[in-house]
Amino acid sequence: MSEKKHVMTYEGLKKLEQELEYLKTVKRKEITEKIKVALGYGDLSENSEYDEAKNEQAFTEGRILQLETMLKNAEVVDESEISTEKVSVGAIVKVKDYEFDEEIEYSIVGSAEADPMNNKISNESPVGEALIGKKVGEVVEVTIPGGMAKFEILGIRR
Repeated sequence: MSEKKHVMTYEGLKKLEQELEYLKTVKRKEITEKIKVALGYGDLSENSEYDEAKNEQAFTEGRILQLETMLKNAEVVDESEISTEKVSVGAIVKVKDYEFDEEIEYSIVGSAEADPMNNKISNESPVGEALIGKKVGEVVEVTIPGGMAKFEILGIRR
């Protein structure tokens, strides 16, 4: 079975690399110290600090594995190859949202770097998926958790 390719921008790749570096260097040392302190409290059967530290360690190690896999299978979008003719990963799309009668700009990014609160939407999200491959002037209707959304593509830029 082949691993899923993680499409991302160069900025997204750097962010994941920084998180991985932080987890491997700083976070691991913090957790090791917490475990040492908790072991000093004695009886592990009733030691909530130890249990908490071990849970945090397991979560951190899981995230490290996840990041390593994502980075190993990263497919970085070359900014110079981002089309301004069609919506693609890495593009910034200006749309008119008919429901709210407003213009919004979305950055289309890979799922690993999606941040909807900052208008960075994944190419795998319902809206991102609907916009991919479309051109300026096209109207897209997409089913979202709140019902139906309708967008007109006003512009595409890098």
